[in-house]
Amino acid sequence: MRVPNWLNNYCRWLLAGLVLAIALASCSVSPSSAPNATGKPTVVSTSTIIADWTTTIAGDAIAHTGILQPGADPHVYEPTPQNTRAFEQANLILYNGYNLEPGLIRLMESSGQKAEKVAVGEVVQPLQMNKEGAGRVPDPHVWGDAKNAIAMVNRIRDELGQLAPGDRQKFTQNAAKLTAELQQLDQWIKQQIATIPPTQRQLITTHDAFQYYARAYGLTVAGTLIGISTEEQPSAQTVQRLVEAIKATGTPAIFAETTINPTLIETVANTAGVKLAPQKLYSDSIGAPGSDGDTYSKMMAANTIAITQNLGGKVTPFQPR
Repeated sequence: MRVPNWLNNYCRWLLAGLVLAIALASCSVSPSSAPNATGKPTVVSTSTIIADWTTTIAGDAIAHTGILQPGADPHVYEPTPQNTRAFEQANLILYNGYNLEPGLIRLMESSGQKAEKVAVGEVVQPLQMNKEGAGRVPDPHVWGDAKNAIAMVNRIRDELGQLAPGDRQKFTQNAAKLTAELQQLDQWIKQQIATIPPTQRQLITTHDAFQYYARAYGLTVAGTLIGISTEEQPSAQTVQRLVEAIKATGTPAIFAETTINPTLIETVANTAGVKLAPQKLYSDSIGAPGSDGDTYSKMMAANTIAITQNLGGKVTPFQPR
């Protein structure tokens, strides 16, 4: 019996479709179990500060991706499709928490990936601050106190050790070296701030990111242009109150920040008749490679030098042993 041509063609099409479906199914692997090109565990970190610590602790034992680039503002960052792919391919996601990076947290929670998600900053008991439209919320800028940074480093060490047990000793050794440096940094900052005349230990910045730093090292945050999140927009009344606070404190200088447009704080300085410090403070991000703040320790040292010098103190350079 001769098979009609139309039936032969139909069978060929059906067979081709079946082969294609099998091929696609064989390529489908759960993102959390898919190996990367290096065969190493895949770790994603959100903030540049966490990325810096993770790189220092892990070295080349993991495949690491940092989402935010130096100078990016985590409060207002808008995720990209590349960020979605990074989350989907990760075995471990390290983020700050306390809603520092709201856009990335929403993406992380909705992307459907199966990675372990760790809010590194939430190992710290937070300060409670006012946020416009939200009432009292946790202050996410926990790294401002170097002792808090040590607790976060230890959490990263432990998470990496669970992810890659064969490299746990390496992680422990690297974290111990970093912790020793942070302990030295903590003492050095206290010594520098103590050289500022007591009546001038008043810190005024663009946004309220330095409460942990101020409380740990003997400063008072006398005023800020906006609150704990750069999503907020200052009103004319807020600007006027800040100008009045500057005049009342008699502070010799106020500070802009590297992640925020300085135009408005420059206006405040001019209106109040006070110096705007020439050095911007690193608040929510480390600096670009090659800058004076391109690691967490260097960022904290650069901030301390700028604050101490502009508020009337004397600086001894930080020299980690």
